[in-house]
Amino acid sequence: MLVDACAIGWGASGRNGGQVIPGLKYDPDELIARYGQELGERMVDASGRNADVVFDLIKRHDIHCDATRHGWIQPAATETALRVTQSRGQQWADRGVAVEWLDRDECSRRLGSDAYLGGWLDPRAGGLNPLAYARGLASAAESAGAKLYEHSAVESIRHKDDKWQVMVHSGGCVETDQVLICTNGYTGGLYKGLDKSLIAANSFQIATRPLSEAEGAGILPGGEMASDTRKLLLYFRRDSSGRFLMGGRGPFHDPRGGQDFRHLERAIHKLYPALKGVDIEYRWGGRVALTRDALPHVHQPAPGLTVALGYNGRGVGMGTHLGKLIGETLGSDSLQESLPFPITPVRPIPLHGLQRFYVGAVVNYYRVKDWLER
Repeated sequence: MLVDACAIGWGASGRNGGQVIPGLKYDPDELIARYGQELGERMVDASGRNADVVFDLIKRHDIHCDATRHGWIQPAATETALRVTQSRGQQWADRGVAVEWLDRDECSRRLGSDAYLGGWLDPRAGGLNPLAYARGLASAAESAGAKLYEHSAVESIRHKDDKWQVMVHSGGCVETDQVLICTNGYTGGLYKGLDKSLIAANSFQIATRPLSEAEGAGILPGGEMASDTRKLLLYFRRDSSGRFLMGGRGPFHDPRGGQDFRHLERAIHKLYPALKGVDIEYRWGGRVALTRDALPHVHQPAPGLTVALGYNGRGVGMGTHLGKLIGETLGSDSLQESLPFPITPVRPIPLHGLQRFYVGAVVNYYRVKDWLER
């Protein structure tokens, strides 16, 4: 049974950039150096298969979500970033991934922009319509017998008489042996300290009107997606209707109007000057959950109560894969053995109440670093 505070896909599950990218924020060698050979390799293996899990589910359940799988380009705008991408691509190549190295000319041809010095392509990645994907998963779950309740916000969870009682705003109560909290960037006060264990940052996106054949002919002609190496990265792709989508970090507050998306319009004009003046048809944003260690978190604060969140901008792939792994073993003694991440205590981030200020400070710091690395 699923109870959701809003409509399924209302949060960032339906309001993201639709990029399905393998891996985590850390490269394979760094994961092994940080967490040891055994756990590090499990993280590398699991995260490397994220896209496979997503596209297998789409195929198996015939989910119509405009899914494409033409790869992900990570272009570099600086010499420092270029060396990082070379190392990253080589580490995945050493693990059998058929990566492609793109020199400046090839990168420019693949992107349709000469703003970058080169990059690498990961063929495992792809794109989709995230809201259609979320709704497609929900439909598949219902067909398998799951009961889904939308607009049923949970007000409290308590343990009583050897059962968990989940109280919803309508006054109803669900009794169960196992509870799984998956609130990610929309985590509130449902469990003590959980909302303070992450930063709910905004990710904003815009989409142009469908481009004409002439306007779009040279822009990502191979159907790849892209996200660059900036600390405040830009990510972009085309959709099935020929629109150009651009995403990136937004203000801490939820969008209040078109002015909050101007930085993304400027980014489009910088990368693709010919698109200046093309109408922006859609603007949207969603909150992603950033953790202090930039890894997904799994908690079990009490027997029968499990938490999974914190995908740091890789939620389509990692959230799907981690959800599958937890779903297969939830309530069993083999849960930890099936997971690529340790089950950890809930640890609030120090001075979390000042997040609006230090998120702004971090954004400005990263902006300066991006400028200094040019």
